[in-house]
Amino acid sequence: MLFRSRNGSITAKALEEMFPETAKLINGPSGIAGTSEWKAVAAAAEQQKATHLRDQLGDNERCAALRCEAEGVLLDFARQKVDQDTVAKLMALARKANVEGKRDTMFRGDVINETEKRSVFHAALRAPKVSAPMVANGEDQVKFVNGVLDKIEDFTKRVRSGKWVGATGKKLTTVLAVGIGGSYLGPEFLYEALRADSTCKKAASGRTLKFVANVDPVDFARQVDGLDAETTLVVVVSKSFTTAETIMNAKTVKNWLTNSIKADASSVVRQHVAAVSTQMQLTKDFGIAPENVFAFGDYVGGRFSVHSPVGVLPLALQYGMAPLREFLAGAHAMDVHFKSAPLEENLPVLLGLLGLYNSTFLGFNCKAILPYAQALLRFAAHVQQLDMESNGKRVAMDGSTLPFEAGEICFGEPGTNGQHSFYQLMHQGRVVPAEFIGFKKSQAPVTLEGYKLSNHDELMCNFFAQPDALAMGKGSEDPHKAFPGDRPSLSLLFDAVTPRSMGLLLALYEHRVAVQGWVWGINSFDQWGVELGKQLAKAILPELAPSAPEATSHDSRPTD
Repeated sequence: MLFRSRNGSITAKALEEMFPETAKLINGPSGIAGTSEWKAVAAAAEQQKATHLRDQLGDNERCAALRCEAEGVLLDFARQKVDQDTVAKLMALARKANVEGKRDTMFRGDVINETEKRSVFHAALRAPKVSAPMVANGEDQVKFVNGVLDKIEDFTKRVRSGKWVGATGKKLTTVLAVGIGGSYLGPEFLYEALRADSTCKKAASGRTLKFVANVDPVDFARQVDGLDAETTLVVVVSKSFTTAETIMNAKTVKNWLTNSIKADASSVVRQHVAAVSTQMQLTKDFGIAPENVFAFGDYVGGRFSVHSPVGVLPLALQYGMAPLREFLAGAHAMDVHFKSAPLEENLPVLLGLLGLYNSTFLGFNCKAILPYAQALLRFAAHVQQLDMESNGKRVAMDGSTLPFEAGEICFGEPGTNGQHSFYQLMHQGRVVPAEFIGFKKSQAPVTLEGYKLSNHDELMCNFFAQPDALAMGKGSEDPHKAFPGDRPSLSLLFDAVTPRSMGLLLALYEHRVAVQGWVWGINSFDQWGVELGKQLAKAILPELAPSAPEATSHDSRPTD
């Protein structure tokens, strides 16, 4: 017997009878999965599975309701497998999980990263000087952060103008940033995103920025190939200044500098190496001048650190400080929106809840990040760490095992490249919810003589067509040419790729991650899963020494 509510939707009781395995999954011993709000979303999801997006897109009222715009960013989620009632249930779930309250505690600087006993205060990195105090660790972080930004501006002006020179008196025109993970992925994304921006391109004239991340010596060899050590400034990025891969690469670069430059070794390091770190003694021991070390708080996780000196220092050396201040202003604008907008009109909340709904309730555990802008070619790589390192968890904040799977598997490429790569699977294979990111204007517009459309128009035709193709599908008597459709996606539309819009975009995805973690009841701000392999690698290190006996404990060969 089926039980339905007055509006015809399937009730939680009916869900338990019809889908016992799903009911078992969501009814865990305690926590959010045992609430009526969770069960209501699960019931709505089961109903939505039976409704094709092709039919839903014919409802103009529904489509108009599933749009949201803020800070010049338009979100269209009419191609998600939701209706207004489903969205209302998701909002009720968010309120049951106290997303608003948890958001407020984050912005207050409370200790919400409980396993590491830290605040989560990356929003303080982009707060303007006139902001109200944001206190963490007993100090106003607005004052501290802006003091560091002023210090970066002074240093980068001296380097770019030639007032700070190398050990042989040459101007430093190349920057080699050494870091890994959050100390590399975000800054590299932003570097690539701004390369074709007209203002940034002009500011970077005559300058080069490169990154060394992988401890594989081939990465180092490739990045320094053709570089002049006498005109190279190295920026070592490591909060603890103990990250194994980064310190190995930093020592390798230091050796390259001192062997290549005919000057006193201590003078070479002093003039050619700066650092982003909190460990002043370790950086001093390395030979780095204390005034060339730029700090940030322990409340900033690596994957949330692009707006800190981790990203600002190397990028300001390349592009000057003005674009970076615009980037920070964009992120701050998204912070204000996230903090103040009602949940129903809140871009990070909507993105987070839709992703959670797709993965946990509909069972689509992957998502594709598809920026239709070549400038964002490294965005998916950054989101992979931001999202999967944050929400790839199996236990709740209290240590209990989750009765559901959390986290989403992220991958992506810029359109239209991805269309000729993995879209085949998305159209006719597995269902992979997609997030399309488009821009109204091009950084480098081209219109060919005799063509009605510009190159950017051609790109945007694909941006608009692909979500429809995924949702609508296409019938055919030939099964090889049939497209089932009913594949969810959402679209984000910005005006152009600019420093400000990149600040908006990054902060949007940062807060999206937090929203999901708060609903799942996990800690999105630690990453203990990164540690085990590192510890085992350290244990193996002595076994690889030339004088060490043969080690057989790490392979499958039988031992005597």
